[in-house]
Amino acid sequence: MHAYRAALVGLFPEMAEAFFDVGVIGRAVREERLLVTHFNPRDHATDSRSTVDDRPFGGGPGMVMMVEPLRRAVREAQIAAPEGAPVVLLTPQGKRFDQGLAGDLARLPGLILVAGRYEGVDERFSASEVDLELSIGDYVISGGELAAFVVLDAVARLIPGVLGNPDSAIAESHVDGLLDHPHYTRPEIDGENRAPAVLLSGDHAAVAAWRRREALGRTWERRPGALLDRELSAVDRGLLRSYIGDNREHDIETLQ
Repeated sequence: MHAYRAALVGLFPEMAEAFFDVGVIGRAVREERLLVTHFNPRDHATDSRSTVDDRPFGGGPGMVMMVEPLRRAVREAQIAAPEGAPVVLLTPQGKRFDQGLAGDLARLPGLILVAGRYEGVDERFSASEVDLELSIGDYVISGGELAAFVVLDAVARLIPGVLGNPDSAIAESHVDGLLDHPHYTRPEIDGENRAPAVLLSGDHAAVAAWRRREALGRTWERRPGALLDRELSAVDRGLLRSYIGDNREHDIETLQ
């Protein structure tokens, strides 16, 4: 068994302790399918106060993370990381992270995640040390640690052996560009609401068709842009038409 090796470069290693101790990712760490090491830029500061940030040139609010402590922390991480592990900076200016990118990163032997803080990092660090900049969404959080955890959690789920049932990773939302279908479990009746009869029918083909139809319909309702550039098969077109109704067939035509 080959472990996936991840290095986290950030100022708050204590944030990672709870995250890597619970759930699916905690089990992956305990089973040594995922090895995570933390590298703190403060350990590489050059003054007695362990300074890692300073005021931005040109003025303005906030502080900027300095090049040298980050560079030295990344250099240390690269010694521990497997050959070919990219340096990934979590930043609001990065490429939008998605399931496809998670799959790409999971196929690597490991990665180095750098958590930005404050107003950002010195651009010279990004230009000289970073292979890929990633963002988990268009909003502001206090630092890149949470974003790094999101990326690593999505990647870890795709590491062979991490999920108890490998089919779980295949069936989840976004894996094939669609949102997931609705899920139901016991009891069969909740007040006036019943689980769909098809799911209790034992007809596996009918269940599969219903789930595909619901996934297409839910994506159409909630993420219509995901279908605009997608070439639907005749079967999928029929399932989607069934979901949204024949009176909106002209809307379906816009997908092609």
